[in-house]
Amino acid sequence: MSAADPADAPAPVDPEREKSPRRGMCAAVLTLEAIAIALSTPVMITISEVDAALALSLGLGLAVVSVLAAGMLRRESGYYVGHAVQVAAIALGFLAPMMFVVGGLFALLWGSAYGLGRKIERERAEAFAEYDRRHGSDD
Repeated sequence: MSAADPADAPAPVDPEREKSPRRGMCAAVLTLEAIAIALSTPVMITISEVDAALALSLGLGLAVVSVLAAGMLRRESGYYVGHAVQVAAIALGFLAPMMFVVGGLFALLWGSAYGLGRKIERERAEAFAEYDRRHGSDD
């Protein structure tokens, strides 16, 4: 038996085409948000006088969900979890009023990263399609 013909092998995919700016930006927002949410836990306990068990479960639990959501962004469902994290972070304001502001700021960052990332992905796809069209016809 002979080795497979290298000409039959599929062309390698340019790794640049596989990168997702939306995923990178949204993951960064979720990771930083996880830190801010985790740091809100002692604030809920000491300043807002929330029961320690409730503050720990909600604050640290939401921080963990935020990190997990950042890891899930390879699939579209990860973005739905990210949207839910934004709602939950703002809702923490009912326990620690400053979280209305912090959660709102992160929701704005999330929305900006999500929207701008989708725009960049769309424009990159168009640019790569145009590049392929121009260079594919030269062969």
